[in-house]
Amino acid sequence: MSEITVALVQMAPQLAQPEENLRRMSDVIERICQEQPVDLIVFPELATSGYECGLRFTDMAEKLPGHTVSLLAKDAADFNVHLAFGMVVKERVESILYDAAVLIGPDGELLGDYRKVHLKGEERLAFRAGYRFPVFETAFGQVGLLIGWDLAFPEAARALTLEGAQLICCLANWEQEQLEEWRAYCIARACENSVFLAAANRIGEEPGYTFGGESMIVGPKGSLYTLLDEAIEGYAVARIDLDDVRRTREERQLIQCRQPQAYRAVVRKY
Repeated sequence: MSEITVALVQMAPQLAQPEENLRRMSDVIERICQEQPVDLIVFPELATSGYECGLRFTDMAEKLPGHTVSLLAKDAADFNVHLAFGMVVKERVESILYDAAVLIGPDGELLGDYRKVHLKGEERLAFRAGYRFPVFETAFGQVGLLIGWDLAFPEAARALTLEGAQLICCLANWEQEQLEEWRAYCIARACENSVFLAAANRIGEEPGYTFGGESMIVGPKGSLYTLLDEAIEGYAVARIDLDDVRRTREERQLIQCRQPQAYRAVVRKY
């Protein structure tokens, strides 16, 4: 199966109200899937909690699998759809938290999670950084996950590409005043890696932030498959053909013509 339907959800999570956010996420999953068959639904970063929670993140963090995964896994199985969403994850040590993206399969199976590597600003006070970029095998192809500011680092998307990703989902809380960067990064990461990028950004306001939306799906040649308005809470759906990744790479030779021996400075500590 190379042609798939992807839905991006652009929402304003209620701050520190995980049960309300889960209810709203379940509602939108049902609404999307009743309108048309979809293969993957992508939610924003920290969709279950909101962004500016501070110490309250500790109370909302869960081990995996846990309550949140169980609830959304039932929705995934009921509607035969993959789900990618952001939440706070903890390990056995209660004080170690991660800003995570979780991927659930259409049978309700937890396919895995990714922990944000590039923490920005006050995120460093709440979370520990992840250290790897896993790629997940799904029924339709290889999927990589990024979170928010990861998108600003070309190495992150390139690492996923070299590990076989055909589709990269970026779950974000990107600020409105930085939307020009958001647009540029989304198109650049897709083009420079000849991959599809499904980028779900939240909207709404919290005490110190206003978030910008403009969720989009970008193709391997930089074309926009769908783009949500910056102020709209809702969702957008697009049909994509993952075989376009292979065709574009064969045509443009961007990955094949890399010269890794010349890139030693890229991995040098600044």
